[in-house]
Amino acid sequence: QVQMVESGGGSVQAGGSLRLSCVTSASIFRISNMNWHRQAPGKQRESVASITIGGTTDYADSVKGRFTISKDIDKNTLYLQMNSLKPEDTAVYYCNGVDVFGSDYWGQGTQVTVSS
Repeated sequence: QVQMVESGGGSVQAGGSLRLSCVTSASIFRISNMNWHRQAPGKQRESVASITIGGTTDYADSVKGRFTISKDIDKNTLYLQMNSLKPEDTAVYYCNGVDVFGSDYWGQGTQVTVSS
């Protein structure tokens, strides 16, 4: 499986929570560092969270303490748990994998809208 298949986006009020999911193939998932990116209207795409093959995580300062990236290797699924959502979190969120051979895989994107 080359593509990432995303789900979980939606519309919530400020302070609410969402969990995004991205399903991959086992062969790709096992050898890939995984990331969540987002792009808001009129803004550049930015990386918000990453998790390495070994499980090391990192977050953008803007989401640190509110978002949690995780993965379930048995289910070939990447997650982004988003809590305490703010209007400025509104964006299209993309999952991304970069495998050990340098191949780059992207999901189709899922819209997250946070209202005041």
